[in-house]
Amino acid sequence: MDLSIVTPFYNEAENIPGFFAELGEVLEPTGLTWEIIAIDDGSTDETFSLLKDEAMRRSQVKAVQLRKNFGQTAALSAGFDLANGEIVVTMDGDLQNDPKDIPALVSGIRSGVDIVSGWREKRQDPFLSRRLPSIIANRMISMVTGVKLHDYGCTLKAFKKEVAKNIRLYGEMHRFIPAIASWMGVVIAEIPVNHRARKFGRSKYGISRTIRVLLDLITVKFLLTYSTRPIHVFGLWGIISGLIGFGLAGFLTIQRLFFDTPLANRPILLLAILLIFIGIQFISMGLLGELQVRTYHESQGKPIYYLKEIFEHPNQEPS
Repeated sequence: MDLSIVTPFYNEAENIPGFFAELGEVLEPTGLTWEIIAIDDGSTDETFSLLKDEAMRRSQVKAVQLRKNFGQTAALSAGFDLANGEIVVTMDGDLQNDPKDIPALVSGIRSGVDIVSGWREKRQDPFLSRRLPSIIANRMISMVTGVKLHDYGCTLKAFKKEVAKNIRLYGEMHRFIPAIASWMGVVIAEIPVNHRARKFGRSKYGISRTIRVLLDLITVKFLLTYSTRPIHVFGLWGIISGLIGFGLAGFLTIQRLFFDTPLANRPILLLAILLIFIGIQFISMGLLGELQVRTYHESQGKPIYYLKEIFEHPNQEPS
């Protein structure tokens, strides 16, 4: 299999006919062997029914239904797990990504790049509610992670198979995939892609996601910098807090032993004790908490999504 197209859908029934018609027009003349993995992320409309109809019409389409709305990160992770192509392309199902950009993404991968990320240079979204927060977030993510991209939020990306299969995603980490993958030493390129205004349905994202992006960014920074040596971040703050606490305690001890200064009812004594305990907690509780989350998911193979149904064309060989 040359190419896998992974696309999450959530209440996008009106966009489905146009999506598959456009995608077929682009992929059929390429001469590539390809598949479309369409993931219904717990839609409440007739999205999955329409995806099954498309799978009946086209043997290359695999319709996947998740048991509930797990979110775009989980839907993409399911697509990566099911993908068979040597090149994996992700894109949205709302018709805002242009399928005509796929050949350029594929060419980028074949030139030796591991990840080709789309850049919506002329983005067709409202400025204040979508574009401005995105500009701020992209600059912040680039600065913190060291991976310089103009558009982290563009779903239209291409990956080598070995990269897609080895990415571990949690929470809402899909927008940070290039940064997360950079830990593997991959080569990342960015190309301008066409972006179109939404015709049907409504966006599932708004300005309220900004806080979640900031929190996820902290996690990504930790994973990229300290995932193999977490004691360096927790231990740093723990040592600082502990040293201040022990310093205050030593100062008070000297005052009590050599200058006969009473310590009763002195808030600084309580502060010294508090800082010592905070230092211990930074070194132990925070570290153990982060490691426990990773152990919970990876050592037990704990999935972040659950499949309800996979529907394929009757003539398709079981995958």
